[in-house]
Amino acid sequence: MFTRILTSALFAGAATGLIAALLQLVFVQPVLLHAELYESGELVHFGAASAVPAEQAVGGFSPVRDGLSIVFTMLIYSGYALILVPLMALAQGRGARITARAGLIWGVCGFVAVHFAPGLTLAPEVPGVAAADVGARQVWWVLTVVAAAAAMWLIGFGKSWLHWGAAAVLLIAPHAIGAPEPEVFTGPVPTEIGALFAARALGIGMAAWVVLGGFAGYFWARETAGQGAAQPA
Repeated sequence: MFTRILTSALFAGAATGLIAALLQLVFVQPVLLHAELYESGELVHFGAASAVPAEQAVGGFSPVRDGLSIVFTMLIYSGYALILVPLMALAQGRGARITARAGLIWGVCGFVAVHFAPGLTLAPEVPGVAAADVGARQVWWVLTVVAAAAAMWLIGFGKSWLHWGAAAVLLIAPHAIGAPEPEVFTGPVPTEIGALFAARALGIGMAAWVVLGGFAGYFWARETAGQGAAQPA
């Protein structure tokens, strides 16, 4: 069982991480590097300098930087897969049918838990914007992800209104409490760049999680085919 989980997770995570990294290099990294130029003072808000296209401002391909980005993204999604595949195995033991198509739904749920739920109150941020203490934000993010993941499980496998009501509470509670916020909202980066970065980060996050769910479902179904996988009760 452990070997099948590990094999499925590593294949799914590595493949997804590669795809996600390439999407980030094309769509997210130019916006991020452009924001860093405002943070460092190399670009200003006023005059012709503010109209410099991101592609011209941030420079070209960097083999070391971009190569490390690809490797780290593959490792991150392999870690996600090492959480997702055991959950799939657990669900299969409870009678769920795991396939590549079903994995797409798992991927959407993963996106909601890891990206959308925390991003609803604590949006992805570019360098140079005002932010609360990083430790407090990390604690809030982790608790929100755990609560949202538990809510997704209750929605998918709960069998009563009590379970679904608990899921609703788990989804709402972190936002009712509120994420840590800075005392003053300020920063040199134009709001248009921040909005574009957040939109692309969430969009690529959703695409990556859907791909991860599909790959995880496919590889897990292949690994358990003919191995006496649990049947529905």
